[in-house]
Amino acid sequence: MFNLFKTAVLMAAITALFMVCGRLLGGQTGMMLALLFALGMNFFSYWFSDQMVLKMYNAQEVDAQTAPRLYAMVQELAAKADLPMPRVYLIDEAAPNAFATGRNPDHAAVAATTGILRLLSERELRGVMAHELAHVQHRDILISTISATMAGAISALANFGMLFGGRDSEGRPANPLVGLAVAILAPLAASLIQMAISRAREFEADRRGAEISGDPRALASALERIQQYAQGRIPLAAAEAHPETAQMMIMNPLSGGGLRGLFSTHPQTEERVARLLAMAADR
Repeated sequence: MFNLFKTAVLMAAITALFMVCGRLLGGQTGMMLALLFALGMNFFSYWFSDQMVLKMYNAQEVDAQTAPRLYAMVQELAAKADLPMPRVYLIDEAAPNAFATGRNPDHAAVAATTGILRLLSERELRGVMAHELAHVQHRDILISTISATMAGAISALANFGMLFGGRDSEGRPANPLVGLAVAILAPLAASLIQMAISRAREFEADRRGAEISGDPRALASALERIQQYAQGRIPLAAAEAHPETAQMMIMNPLSGGGLRGLFSTHPQTEERVARLLAMAADR
């Protein structure tokens, strides 16, 4: 129930942000158009954003014949968590990462890169997939897909504002600095909205994922391996092209420097690992 409330708050906050941007860029008419656009995006996000995100990453659905190791692992963990079997996808990328998407547990999908299958041991991979299924169980996946889709739309609106400038309340051309301000501040505001709900969600998915797999140390080890691999390596290509989706991953696939690190939607890996190891010590 609380996650449904968070989803409603997220949709309302981003709709309000759309309206503010529309007001600055096109006056009263722009605000109304932005409201209609935001309502349409909310509808689209609820029903179709998972398909759009999977397409962004060129994810290919697999089954027991095409990816027996991964499919059997997800099947076993889903049964253990008392969840419906989600669709399983592979992403042909060297960078190790994974995410879950969908609007609810009955319409969920989990995706993993080929890189993470090569990098991690069987035990570590179970920890990662259990983490993703924890997101499904907590219904975090709807929040993730909606925020990713809407943040991308806000960025597009901001770019439009930078190109065409703003308008005053009567629809007359205004100072072009308004368009520049919208282009900078709107994506930042969208990122802050995402960040506000994302970090605590990752800690909780780590905790529940460790319970599902029965092995907190395995997930801790997987997180450390993924971070070690990511240092100095080329980030996940699709995440670079669509940075609004980075918060869906088990670990931020983008470089951590500058503002990206400051406004990261993920907690520090060291803190996540410490919590998991403390959990293991208490077992």
